[in-house]
Amino acid sequence: MPVLSKKTIRKGSRIRVLVVDDSVVIRRLVTVALEEEPTIEVVGSAANGSIGLAKVPQLNPDVITLDIEMAEMDGLEMLRHLRKTYPAKDVRVIMFSTLTERGASATIDALWLGADDYVSKASNEGSLDRSMASLRRELIPKIKQFFAFEEELASTTPAAPAIVPKTTVAIPRATGSGTHTGAEIVVIGVSTGGPNALAAIMPQFPADFPLPILIVQHMPPLFTRMLADRLQTMTKLKVEEAQEGAAVEPGKVLIAPGNYHMRVRKRHLKATVSLDQEPPENSCRPAVDVLFRSAEEAYGSAVISVILTGMGYDGLRGMEILKAHGAYVIAQDEATSVVWGMPGAVANAGLADSVLPLQEIVPEIVRATRRNALNLVTADSRRY
Repeated sequence: MPVLSKKTIRKGSRIRVLVVDDSVVIRRLVTVALEEEPTIEVVGSAANGSIGLAKVPQLNPDVITLDIEMAEMDGLEMLRHLRKTYPAKDVRVIMFSTLTERGASATIDALWLGADDYVSKASNEGSLDRSMASLRRELIPKIKQFFAFEEELASTTPAAPAIVPKTTVAIPRATGSGTHTGAEIVVIGVSTGGPNALAAIMPQFPADFPLPILIVQHMPPLFTRMLADRLQTMTKLKVEEAQEGAAVEPGKVLIAPGNYHMRVRKRHLKATVSLDQEPPENSCRPAVDVLFRSAEEAYGSAVISVILTGMGYDGLRGMEILKAHGAYVIAQDEATSVVWGMPGAVANAGLADSVLPLQEIVPEIVRATRRNALNLVTADSRRY
């Protein structure tokens, strides 16, 4: 995996954004929405992908906001050409997506091709002001998540909440203590960069993997079903978007549907999924914390919990509970994370048993599973 550390914006400089969209209205809307953010500068715009590609070396943008459907050269084709020359660490790409089946499918394609994130095009907001506010609320944090500002790095006053320290501390890559026994389930939380991370790890699971896997990926409806369908083509495990009452079974992967929290319930040794639309947590629904808490309630210490790339700190509180009850905690390392927010919060809080590059996470899950099985067999043999 490439190193994707945050790019530092020097004091007095701003994040340079190129807007590529075939709609004059959208180009203007994005420009005006971003102009009010003092850390961002819109350096140019383009009406299609070919014009956008020509402007990249001229304008040297840090971020491109990219529409998908455009004449002459669409967003996917521009992205293909862009990634041949400019790696993600040099130019971040945020796709503009519609909340339709076609838009969801194209967005998943874009993420597979190297887009870093996406935002939904404002629709039915009722007024220009509400559309502007909605766009600003969603787009600005997604642009800023990839950057660190020189002033903040030099400051001794933390800008983030105390529960999410900004400073990276030295953490052992793996500290597996061997005290975690009898794992019965794997739970995974992931956000920004998640589709590519999941695409990288799912093929690594062996066909006979003996535990169920439950995943919360921050995505809206339709997108999560598309993601499940794509991942199914990459693994011999069974992958589904979760439905109410779905059985939690060995070798089965369930992905939380967009706009629904997912919980695991266990009754009379039978585990099932429960979905609800209770209020968002950490501004997310589905929320990782909700799944993690339910996993502890259902399985206690018999959980392998994994936190992957993502913005924010969803999953931190759930990990605190899991760790306190003896679950095994794995966090993705900073170098291979698109955004080291969620895994960084867990690692910096001292909750992780292992902090690993993405490509080493599944091997560690498999080792932990086999280690736990061996411990159980050894314990059983001592009874006789």
